Amino acid sequence: MKDLFERIIKDKGPLGKWAKQAEGYYVFPKLEGPISNRMKFNGKEVVTWSINDYLGLANHPEVRKADAEAAAEYGMAYPMGARMMSGHTEYHEQLERECAEFVNKESAYLVNFGYQGMVSAIDALVTKNDVIVYDMDSHACIIDGVRLHHGKRFTYRHNDMESFEINLKRATKIAKENNGGILVISEGVFGMRGEQGKLKEIVAFKEQYNFRLLVDDAHGFGTLGKTGAGAGEEQGVQDDIDVYFATFAKSMAGIGAFFAGDFDVIKFLQYNMRSQMFAKSLPMAMVKGALKRLDMIRTMPELREKLWDNTNALQNGLKEKGFNLGATNTCVTPVFLEGDIPEAMAMVNDLRENHKIFCSIVVYPVIPKGMILLRLIPTAAHNLDDVKETIIAFSSIREKLEKGIYKRIAASLMK
Repeated sequence: MKDLFERIIKDKGPLGKWAKQAEGYYVFPKLEGPISNRMKFNGKEVVTWSINDYLGLANHPEVRKADAEAAAEYGMAYPMGARMMSGHTEYHEQLERECAEFVNKESAYLVNFGYQGMVSAIDALVTKNDVIVYDMDSHACIIDGVRLHHGKRFTYRHNDMESFEINLKRATKIAKENNGGILVISEGVFGMRGEQGKLKEIVAFKEQYNFRLLVDDAHGFGTLGKTGAGAGEEQGVQDDIDVYFATFAKSMAGIGAFFAGDFDVIKFLQYNMRSQMFAKSLPMAMVKGALKRLDMIRTMPELREKLWDNTNALQNGLKEKGFNLGATNTCVTPVFLEGDIPEAMAMVNDLRENHKIFCSIVVYPVIPKGMILLRLIPTAAHNLDDVKETIIAFSSIREKLEKGIYKRIAASLMK
């Protein structure tokens, strides 16, 4: 018999094995100063492209004022306890009503964190007799939620409707045998690649197959659609999404999330989501702060317009220079390059130290071996100077990568 921790000590995992070289710089970095287009990293000012503050609300004076007033009035503890027992208030109910109305649903339910909420909702929505069909590029919170499922589940190739139908047929056969149902899960926006989920195409299959659709619209809420109600609104199928999810951690620049749908479904989640039944209620300062943010999203379309002005300038500028942005059709801006992990580390060091550009780096196992993804998140707080500096910097690092300069730097550091 082995000591439980023997494996953990020997095998740190595909990312953990790089902790000594990466921690504090490439992973767990410390960005300092007010959340903005430019922040401090390693003692230097950098253009910051790694903050999901899409609408620039994090440090908006009206938001800061609302947050401060709510914290001063209620503190950060109220209300105490889980909502089912002692943590329920009229403001929580008001936020739920306003969220539901904004995304054109009958009812909504708040959750404390998007990740735990999605895991728990999937667990609550299905039984062992039901079948789940989900996109293979789904976010980790969806994958972890599906892992709790005791029944059958199938993945389909990313945004591939032929693969989707093949697996939907499999799910239908099993669901009929088990007298169960089918839950289809997609993201509204896939946050790594920037592609919208093919919600319109998925919904069209409802004419032939019996299933319910859950959409994680973390990156679409506030950024897509005529009013900012997300990917479903953008694609004209919001009414066909059975359970809609959005987080406050991106466009709303806060903490919390919500599910929205028909009254009976949301009421079921309210009484059966264990992550909320046994967790402390969302603090009042965050609830009132979210009400203010939602009001600004509703009444200030210029924030979304500025976001898209910056997004278009960045993406068009990069494409003109020949960069591969994949198939993004959202604000998420992935730049795909070829190289290994040591090359990626040397390149990002150059980008941050010499070009003063800070963006997220993604490598294997999140993406295939031999690929480097630099992900940029434009916001309403950015400006055209930020875009110009970034395009110049990216052109420089690509040239060095192609000439093998980063490979040589990495090799010398590994000696």
